[in-house]
Amino acid sequence: MALVRILVDGYSLLYNWPHLVPGRAPHFAAARDALIGCLTQYQDATGIPVTIFFDGADSFAGRPIASSSSMVEVLYSRKGQTADQMIERAVHRFEPYGEVLVVTEDRAERDLVVSLGGSVASCHSFIQDVENALADLGDEIKYHNRRERQRFQRPR
Repeated sequence: MALVRILVDGYSLLYNWPHLVPGRAPHFAAARDALIGCLTQYQDATGIPVTIFFDGADSFAGRPIASSSSMVEVLYSRKGQTADQMIERAVHRFEPYGEVLVVTEDRAERDLVVSLGGSVASCHSFIQDVENALADLGDEIKYHNRRERQRFQRPR
């Protein structure tokens, strides 16, 4: 079955990716913006839609400026709701359309996602996937740039 969407527990991933924004606490807006930017590049490289969930009942003032699109969504939980609950609902709703991958370190959440028919990845393995995909994309861009430069070079 094809992977239809990646669902990311935003704060779980930020806490496990401290070098994304060195010197910043994972709950600051700058860290969230950096994560959103990085996962937008990952989505561009892979073509797989990504939804990032944050616990956000009391964080309206610190919301990132980045806007959601159909390919990279950023969602905040409401008061009385958790990001985990939103992820569980999304797994259930996307299940008929194909495989859903959930990225979290929360063991209980991982077990529940598997019981709902979803797939799970640890934050560490997903970070490695993201870094590899972005490195591959960078290599591909460098290759195309070299080829284009050679194509337009004139003999001296």
